[in-house]
Amino acid sequence: MLNWINMPQRAGHSSRQAHTDLPEGSYEREMGRDGFFGPSSHIYHSHPPTSWEHISGPLKPRAFDSTQLTPDRQKSSPWDAWPLFKNRQIQIRLWKTDQAMSHLVRNADGDELLFIHQGQGALFCDFGHLNYVTGDYIVIPRGTLWRIEPDLDHQPETIILMIEASDDAYKYPDKGIIGQHAVYDPGILDTPQLNQSFRQQQTERAWDIIIKRQNQYTAMTYPYNPLDAIGWQGTLCVLRLNWKDIRPVMSHRYHIPPSAHSTFATQNFVVCTFCPRPLESDPGALRVPFYHSNDDYDELIFYHKGEFFSRDNIYPGMFTLHPCGFPHGPHPKAFAAGKEMLRKHTDEVAVMVDTRQALDITEQAHSIEWEQYWESWK
Repeated sequence: MLNWINMPQRAGHSSRQAHTDLPEGSYEREMGRDGFFGPSSHIYHSHPPTSWEHISGPLKPRAFDSTQLTPDRQKSSPWDAWPLFKNRQIQIRLWKTDQAMSHLVRNADGDELLFIHQGQGALFCDFGHLNYVTGDYIVIPRGTLWRIEPDLDHQPETIILMIEASDDAYKYPDKGIIGQHAVYDPGILDTPQLNQSFRQQQTERAWDIIIKRQNQYTAMTYPYNPLDAIGWQGTLCVLRLNWKDIRPVMSHRYHIPPSAHSTFATQNFVVCTFCPRPLESDPGALRVPFYHSNDDYDELIFYHKGEFFSRDNIYPGMFTLHPCGFPHGPHPKAFAAGKEMLRKHTDEVAVMVDTRQALDITEQAHSIEWEQYWESWK
């Protein structure tokens, strides 16, 4: 077994406790391993660690505006969704559709996590019928047959952030001393039902299935609808969780790291949800995300709704990517507002994906990139 080298030291002017009572005029930067779980040190700088003047090369803060995606791929299949970011362990797509699916799909490459950015409707799968609304997470286990029917009477289209755990599965994050009922109680999770809506779609007409395996597609045809279950039992099924049912961990005296907002976890990445919460009220506590270096993970955030208190000019439907290798933190105006305690609470909702392996940016993502984002810290 390997153990981290752990020998706490202190030099110069520093805070006795991380993120609180910083030395006058200093800016704290956290260096840490294993994404806030491993050894860490806090360095107190005389200038903000994000005060760069110029960056040349691919390693820089990046932002992307998914509202600029053209509707040429607005089709009835999730396999038509725009691929935006990927590596060997994850694929992130954005799917906009205004049509009911005319076929079934099965992902044989890994679990699928759907986040409903906009829309409402019905999902039909091996386990039954499940309604969805804006703000829902839906976990679809690998190998599940499924399709959706958007409710176009209430929303003109459904927009879904799709996060595939390639060759992996979604699990509960470790909740530690806060207990199994914290953040969200497993009792709040919804599952599909074998109800009248499910039985009504069990027709005897031919249905196609499109299966994804190793990013290749195979079509199968059945002479009937294979969503023909009459019952099921077990511990593996489709799950639904809405962000409104998440109760974030908070402290009025200490800015809690993003890992406390973990919603789902895999072997190689974690999905966190930032929900509205009160801001820290203790006079000595930081009230914005602390400057920190990405030393083991790439950090991708999708902005769902609200005003994002640590960023300027970021609005719903945008992504930011802060890759491993440089420090990042709040924009200057947000940092100043935090020091002056101008806001008492946040109203943002965002989905963060931290990946152990570097993310590749697809051609589609490059086409919607805000090239000047790195300059927004000036």
